[in-house]
Amino acid sequence: MMNKLHSIIFAYRYNPDLRELIQNRNTCSIPYGGRYRIIDFMLSNMVNAGVVDVGLIVHANYQSLLDHVGSGKDWDLSRKHGGLRILPPFGYTNKTGEGVYRGRMDALAGVRSYLENIRQDYVVLAGGDLVVNLPLREMLEAHIQSGADITAACTRKPQGEPKNCDYFTLAGGRVTDVAVRPPMPQGVESLEVYILSKDLLLSLVDHCAAHSIHSFSTGVLQAMSGRLEVRPFFYEGYVARPRSTAGYFARSMELLDAGTRAQLFLPERPVKTKDQSNPSTYYGPDSKSVHSLVADGCIIEGEVENSILFRGVRVKKGAKVSNCILMQGTTIQEGAVLKYAITDKNVQINPGRMLMGHHTYPLTIAKNEIV
Repeated sequence: MMNKLHSIIFAYRYNPDLRELIQNRNTCSIPYGGRYRIIDFMLSNMVNAGVVDVGLIVHANYQSLLDHVGSGKDWDLSRKHGGLRILPPFGYTNKTGEGVYRGRMDALAGVRSYLENIRQDYVVLAGGDLVVNLPLREMLEAHIQSGADITAACTRKPQGEPKNCDYFTLAGGRVTDVAVRPPMPQGVESLEVYILSKDLLLSLVDHCAAHSIHSFSTGVLQAMSGRLEVRPFFYEGYVARPRSTAGYFARSMELLDAGTRAQLFLPERPVKTKDQSNPSTYYGPDSKSVHSLVADGCIIEGEVENSILFRGVRVKKGAKVSNCILMQGTTIQEGAVLKYAITDKNVQINPGRMLMGHHTYPLTIAKNEIV
């Protein structure tokens, strides 16, 4: 069944509201949950469903993403035929000067020659910045059985900020209207994951290119709602869309809840990431760690509470960390106090410093900074 499905992941999104976290990377490669990157979840969704060919559409600021995914070996996508393909914007002339595609149809038009060579009958289009564990196998089966033109993953539980989301109005098991980035939620929220046939995809790309249509939401779902049969596929599990620093902080902190982790990290659909063989974390004799997620390779001699620590973090004697996200290689020196903060990779907090943010506006310290 799943060798009928090809995956296109849009990995070019750049959310300015994520500020310091996207200085050196795009949204998809932001570290998440102690040992993952956001892109890991969508790549794992594909692999767990048996998809063997994945095209990753990138545009700007994607070096960090390339360093992380490499050849795709850690997701079993390093293959002689097919496997993982990075699709940069070759021959794409950017008319806006912003260094990003203007929409999904714009991005697909930029890689049309790749689309022509897809071997499978069906294509799944998905964003690389969505934290979710989707049953894609079931979604494809539902799509084939329904005979719909497009099957759209959606959720009844609002998950994102309306200004970043699309919403479906349903009637008779079909999507009858689409509200694109409205001021308030309207109907069920789209996860922006769609399955359609390769032939339909190519015809839509050509139509949109000829009519200078850039957006899949407005140009296809909205404009063609009378002609195309779009059916919903409901997903009731956990979804996170980190589109701002406060949103990233809040969604990350939800992972401290065991119930949330149980919805996201399923034994039957494991989330894979780049393999790093680190030693076990060392806890000093006077250390304290309460209600925290701590990755391998850390050295904790101070106090950690209600926090997420990535690999290789050091919390030295007398240091206190609470309600924080400390990314790989962060060092908190003796006697420093950190509350409601996000430190990017390789940040150093000097001895005795006291830094404090708020849960609605966490203090964010950029990569390699010394404070």
